Amino acid sequence: MLPIKACIFDLDGVLVDTATYHFLAWKRLADMLDIAFTLEDNERLKGVSRMASLDIILSLGRRELPEGERLRLAELKNGWYREYLAALDESALLPGVKDFLLGCKALGLSIAVGSASKSAGEVLESTGIRGLFDAVVDGNAPVPPKPAPDIFLVATEKLGVRPQEAVVFEDAEAGIEAALAGGMAAVGVGSLERLSRANLVIPGFEGVDPAGILRHFASKRSSG
Repeated sequence: MLPIKACIFDLDGVLVDTATYHFLAWKRLADMLDIAFTLEDNERLKGVSRMASLDIILSLGRRELPEGERLRLAELKNGWYREYLAALDESALLPGVKDFLLGCKALGLSIAVGSASKSAGEVLESTGIRGLFDAVVDGNAPVPPKPAPDIFLVATEKLGVRPQEAVVFEDAEAGIEAALAGGMAAVGVGSLERLSRANLVIPGFEGVDPAGILRHFASKRSSG
């Protein structure tokens, strides 16, 4: 079996606490449309593209809108989201994230972001970690959204590794499915109950050693 050479990270809810901002912007839009939208509903949007997220919200209200209006609403939501991001800084990084990324670099691993967010570059710059990444593939890439594996496959191409040499860190079911479909190992970041399909689940990065992650997969592959 091939050894792990690269780590690919989702952004929202994995590296950076921007999930709240997304929820606030979608909630604002839903309220404007008089559609009930809760935190539980918001879980369905994790790892999903902007337009697909809008479609989920419209389905909650049993609404169908023409393409032009859907595009306008998606841009409206994004404008609100970007307003919220204006105050973003390194404090928005989730606990343990920067130490984990630095640990990956110290081990010689290549690292990338694979995110459906079209604002990924801006978020990485604002939080001061853009320079740590060898590649960033975001929602502007012309590929199908997760759970299709394409965004992660593009990341492996940019890193110059095979999919089997990469491990993906995700907090959404769609992202876990995408990683597995692409032949990559998948680490769920969050609850075991929600991310049970992942090869390994961690609650977050605080106190987690990337070398331990490598040892976990090395032992699984040697025993397999």
